[in-house]
Amino acid sequence: MPDDMPAPHFPRVNAGVKVSRPERAKYIAINIFLVFHLLAIACWCVPIDSPLIPLCRNLVRPYFLWSGLFQSWDMFAPVPKGANSYIEATLVYRDGSRKTWTFPRMEQLSLTERCFKERYRKFAESLQRDEVDDLLPDAARYIARSNSSPGNPVTTVVLIQKYSFIVPRPDGVYVPEPWEQHILLGYGVQPQDLK
Repeated sequence: MPDDMPAPHFPRVNAGVKVSRPERAKYIAINIFLVFHLLAIACWCVPIDSPLIPLCRNLVRPYFLWSGLFQSWDMFAPVPKGANSYIEATLVYRDGSRKTWTFPRMEQLSLTERCFKERYRKFAESLQRDEVDDLLPDAARYIARSNSSPGNPVTTVVLIQKYSFIVPRPDGVYVPEPWEQHILLGYGVQPQDLK
């Protein structure tokens, strides 16, 4: 530091100042939450085979599912995903008209929109797994509610999985196959579903 430059001034902390109980409790609670959250993320995301990891994951699973912070490493390892996919819904209205609706797709959104709508990608990926088929009627009811109007309600929702396998060519380049589809659910909307 040059001789003519003044030394930085840092305020002194008075060690004798008493902190109120609510302030101290708040400080302790925040620190406990931060430590828990960092440990939970480490337990959830660490890609190590150990008998303790599944135990830790089972302990923090309710928190991660409730908060939507769950992450799976199956996109990267041990076997990367072999297909692009998304969910589309065909909506049939009382007047006979039809509409196609999709969950927000990340490749069609701006960077800012992706930050706020990433949860839809995770939800749509989860809906495509066979072990969560019980969620499909709830998704259909949500889509019907969000696309109905009092004068022309949705009467039928057909959830369709669109997918395209990614196939390696002999030269090592991966090429997407043509899009295929699979019907996940056809749901007849009841009046009480729209409330």
